[in-house]
Amino acid sequence: MHTFPSPSKLPCTLRQQNPNYLLDEKASFRFKMKAELRGNTTASIYLQNLNLFNSQQSSLSGALKGCLGTLDAACIEKLLLHCASALERNDVTLAQQVMWVLNNVASSTGDPNQRLTSWFLKALISRASRLCPTAVNFNGNGIVERRLMSVTELAVYVDLIPWHRFGFCASNSAIYRAIQGHSRVHILDFSITHCMQWPTLIDALAKRPEGPPSLKITVPSCGPPVPPLLNVPSEEIGLRLGNFAKFRDVPFEFIVLDDSPNASESANTFHFESVLSQLSSLDLNLADDEALVINCQNWVRYLCDEPNGGDSQDASLRDVFLDIIKGLDPNIVVVVDEDVDLSEPSLASRITTCFNYLWIPFDALETFLPRDSCQRLEYESDIGHKIENIMGFEGFQRVERLESGSKLVQRMKNAGFLSLPFCDETISEVKSLLDEHASGWGMKREEDTLVLTWKGHNSVFATAWVPGNGYEN
Repeated sequence: MHTFPSPSKLPCTLRQQNPNYLLDEKASFRFKMKAELRGNTTASIYLQNLNLFNSQQSSLSGALKGCLGTLDAACIEKLLLHCASALERNDVTLAQQVMWVLNNVASSTGDPNQRLTSWFLKALISRASRLCPTAVNFNGNGIVERRLMSVTELAVYVDLIPWHRFGFCASNSAIYRAIQGHSRVHILDFSITHCMQWPTLIDALAKRPEGPPSLKITVPSCGPPVPPLLNVPSEEIGLRLGNFAKFRDVPFEFIVLDDSPNASESANTFHFESVLSQLSSLDLNLADDEALVINCQNWVRYLCDEPNGGDSQDASLRDVFLDIIKGLDPNIVVVVDEDVDLSEPSLASRITTCFNYLWIPFDALETFLPRDSCQRLEYESDIGHKIENIMGFEGFQRVERLESGSKLVQRMKNAGFLSLPFCDETISEVKSLLDEHASGWGMKREEDTLVLTWKGHNSVFATAWVPGNGYEN
């Protein structure tokens, strides 16, 4: 799928070593070595009692057999899986050995696969540090230092690649058509991109032949503590949107749902239950003459998909949310997310899926940004945050629980929603958007779902729905 560099392009520390030497039982490695993670000046690990490759018959040499001469992506994936398997068996010594090999391949400023490998390595080290802190001394609670963006920086961030803009474009086009003829529109916005979607819609509404509707946008007071993170509160975003709407002569109101005491306990804690408890017609002050829009952009994945109680028959928060919004009888529900299934309990399964999916943004950034670009490094750091959560945590701490577009479609149908097809004009608008980006980006239809692709691989899906009295098979 994605080719790893030839040995001549690898870091010199690995190029100069003979693969057979790495497997030589007489190799004179120190029992304690300090492995600096390339590109990470703030963290280092200490690998203790590292009796590396002391037998040709070792399980590690079996994992390496046939790999070190080629070092392609398949080999790297095999090493990552071997490390994960060792960690699941609490075999820290073997995990350390594989980490040492991966560390000589990974580079945060190398080619896309080397950069991706570096983040997987850091995530596995973070997991190992919690498993056995005395064997792997890792500084800090997480591998990624979270940064706060300005609104201007966020605008540049979402424009880098069409990862978010694809969903914005498809959703806004579907929303625009769903609210035609309505003089009042109320949008419930559940997203992680801090209302960056709405200036384009406001501009389109201002040009509506019959005149713009009155627009109200309601957002939760806080969201999942995941990138991108802003350095201003939601109220400030509302003020900026209000100023833009005023400039475009669109009547505008911005509402931030009151947060509960529990919802603000910690910057790293987010209680979905408190948000769901506020989603009633009374709390939202819904009016009978409003066209209600529910917008979910990269948000549903953070609702737990496990039963919300001890009984396996209990509904998950994800299903509870869908049931609540269906009861609000919206004119349209838009759901956009990344098209990959990362909800499996098996670490090995998540590694395979994640490694073969997240190469997409790394590869796309390679097409137009230099390898030492700060902008690129920061964008990849946010992806690294996701990788850390997927690889390093279990249970309720693992908040990244993506499900594929096909699974989401079935979930929505099971919840009693009917899918809305995207019209030809929406298709045309999305294609025009993609023309602004690298030629590797494309789009396809899968029944009523639109899918963003990179070099033919599914990246992001967009769907539109209305409440129905049943569900389709």
